Amino acid sequence: MKSLLSILGASVLTFTLATVAGCASTEDRQGTGEYFDDAVITTKVKAAILADPLLKVSEISVETFDNVVQLSGFVSSREAANQAVTVARDVAGVKSVRNDMRIR
Repeated sequence: MKSLLSILGASVLTFTLATVAGCASTEDRQGTGEYFDDAVITTKVKAAILADPLLKVSEISVETFDNVVQLSGFVSSREAANQAVTVARDVAGVKSVRNDMRIR
C-alpha cells in the first residue's frame, strides 16, 4: 500500500512539474502570465485609440508580444499614424511601439 502511494505521489509530482515547465516562456514563445499581460496591454491600447477623436479603431490593428506593441493597417494621414503611435506609447506597460501602418 505504501509503495502504491509513493508511486502515485511521484506520478502527481512529475505531472505537475511537466505542466509547469510547459507553461514556461522561451525567447520566441510566451508563458501564460506574459500572454495575459500582453492581452491586457492590447486591450488598453485599443481603448485609447477608440477614445482619440482623430483615430478610427477599425483602421488600426493592434498586436502585442513581450510588451512591444505593433500597429498595422491603413490610416488616412501621416498625422493619424503618428497620433496612434503616441497614444500607444502612453499606455502603461508598453516598452516600445512598431509602426507598420500605411497611408491610404
